[in-house]
Amino acid sequence: MQHLIDAAHPNLLPAHGEAVLFPDFFTPRESDIYFDYFKNDVSWKQEPVVLFGKKRMQPRLTALYGDINGEYSYSGLTMGVNDWTSPMAEIKEKLEKRFETSFNSCLFNYYRDGKDYMGWHRDNEHALGEYPLIVSVSFGSTRIFQFRDYKEKMPVISLELDHGSVLLMKRQTQEYWEHRLPKTTLPVGPRINLTFRLLLHKG
Repeated sequence: MQHLIDAAHPNLLPAHGEAVLFPDFFTPRESDIYFDYFKNDVSWKQEPVVLFGKKRMQPRLTALYGDINGEYSYSGLTMGVNDWTSPMAEIKEKLEKRFETSFNSCLFNYYRDGKDYMGWHRDNEHALGEYPLIVSVSFGSTRIFQFRDYKEKMPVISLELDHGSVLLMKRQTQEYWEHRLPKTTLPVGPRINLTFRLLLHKG
């Protein structure tokens, strides 16, 4: 039986984890305001990564904010941590209240068009702890988001992340499932994603 946050928000995963979508967590007006603010005022960077032995630029822009000091390393990257701004703190407070948890960092991703993407991965860095609770917020154009079983590579579960939606991932999700935001040839506009998490220590 699938776990439920409530009757309107079922678990999207068939087993071993919990992923729940809240399609209209933020109102259209709130979402428009946040998107415009983050697009213009976040300290976006395009970082290099090593794939198959070759250094390439990430196919998206990123930034890291939080109340942890110094730098944080993940997936071979070391990022400087920026201080929260007021709009970020507003969103953080609303999420913490709704999901009865706390966050000390947020990874921002800016997908400029359909060519920008995120490959298959798990958010299972040691600094996140054994079973991290991660909340992903979407502003901007709708994009397809996918889960698949980490070992079997099946089934593939696809969902749409709309403007103002929130995706909650918890329990064993990062152990048994990997996820991605695939590229698309469809004419889509920019999307900004905020991934709130609790770092137990710096990576």
